[in-house]
Amino acid sequence: MLATEPGTSSSNTSSSRTSVSMSSQEDGAAEPGPNTVGSSTSTSDENDATTGDIISVTIGATVPTGFENTAAEEVKEKIGVDARISKDRGRIYFPITTDKLFQVHLLKSVDNLFVVVDEYDHYQFKESKEETLMELQQLASKLPWTNALEVWKLNGALKKKKGYRKGGNGTKVKPNREVTDSTVVDTEQEELPQAVCAAESQTKMEKMPDLESSTQDSEEAAPKVKLLKFRVTCNRAGDKHSFSSNEAARDFGGSVQEFFQWKADMTKFDIEVLLNIHKEEMVIGIALTEESLHRRNISHFGPTTLRSTLCYGMLRLCKPQASDIILDPMCGTGAIPLEGAIEFNCSFYIAGDNYDMAVNRTVNNICHIQKRRAAKGSASGLPIDTVRWDLCNLPIRTSSVDIIITDMPFGKRMGSKKKNWDLYPSCLREMARVCRPGSGKAVLLTQDKKCFSKAISRMGGLWRKLHTVWVNVGGLHAGVYLLKRTGAVFGQTPEDVYESRGPVNTQGDEKDNKEIS
Repeated sequence: MLATEPGTSSSNTSSSRTSVSMSSQEDGAAEPGPNTVGSSTSTSDENDATTGDIISVTIGATVPTGFENTAAEEVKEKIGVDARISKDRGRIYFPITTDKLFQVHLLKSVDNLFVVVDEYDHYQFKESKEETLMELQQLASKLPWTNALEVWKLNGALKKKKGYRKGGNGTKVKPNREVTDSTVVDTEQEELPQAVCAAESQTKMEKMPDLESSTQDSEEAAPKVKLLKFRVTCNRAGDKHSFSSNEAARDFGGSVQEFFQWKADMTKFDIEVLLNIHKEEMVIGIALTEESLHRRNISHFGPTTLRSTLCYGMLRLCKPQASDIILDPMCGTGAIPLEGAIEFNCSFYIAGDNYDMAVNRTVNNICHIQKRRAAKGSASGLPIDTVRWDLCNLPIRTSSVDIIITDMPFGKRMGSKKKNWDLYPSCLREMARVCRPGSGKAVLLTQDKKCFSKAISRMGGLWRKLHTVWVNVGGLHAGVYLLKRTGAVFGQTPEDVYESRGPVNTQGDEKDNKEIS
């Protein structure tokens, strides 16, 4: 029986999850694999996965919306292949061979990874809901699953070799005593769930009843194999579909279940099948990540912690150079300077905030990374320091900073829109003071576009706007602004004597922050 997880079913975008799972007869979690992977998977199986024939596949990746080009540049730089940006914002696709699969997990600008089973640029959805859902019910048997499942198996072996497991399926699977012996099969018949061809699968399924009766008397002696559990996740965008994402996931999940003979489990699944629909484009894939790769640096979260993948995109935008001094005057949990200190470690980072708890979170996150690096035998030191300060009166020498990069308060969870009208001009002026004239840069993230544009217009003699990247931050449409420090000497422009409408109330901000915490 299929279990459906409710998803948003608006006319424009919706997301739902339908899962199919197989119950286990053994204790403990097992590493996933495409061929009836059970807890009895041996080391030789892993070696076969890593040393087998090289397969060419297409990898899909979700990235922070707006930074698709940045992600494509990183793929070209680190893997050496050209990435294609999807029509559906926030996704890229690139070809890869299985001998380079480990490099995919080293990408820092991607959130989630999946291997493409098949894709349709112009799928002709029927006008009738019933006809469309009927097609989805028949789709699984027509798809080329073999290579994608082999890559998924190899991916599981790579992750097991690294010694980590994440996500809901990382929990131990308890035996289900109500399950009959129909799940006890010979280990030599591990190709059953893969069902490379429909005819072969059907033949084996017909033998299952006889197998059940023949193995009941030898329950204890027979080798026990954990069969696959899976779920289908449907992500849909477009307002001309006659069906909802729940319905698509339900019916496609049913066809996958019938084809592979898997069953449903929403949380302890071994394999996640993805059904991505964007208008007429449809992509079927298998997830290679159990949780988003942006959860890599932060252990102590704040109310507005940035994703590490978004931080990486902002850092690449300003192109840090060796020996650059990089400043984050509103560091929060330190997500941006931490990402920079790890990935662009030829520069030095100074993280500061006017809020004690934010500074403490940053220090704790730095210590967490240092301990993790020391445990792996790597150098634990990071080119980063943390300070508590007033961002409108920084204890930094004039014209001494190369890059300023920060997440400014949106006026939603932190601060307020009203306070931003005083805060933005004051902090932009102080940033201009400490930034090197002529060569200095600033990368600033904010959702308060009106206030920021007005503040920049008053700073025309000190800052020049070069580029804007529009991003999605927690459902909010925000902008990442790349600014260039002009050659004007601080103290000799009209902007230096600009008087704000009132003093910046940093104490009020601190009080708001404590209430949020």
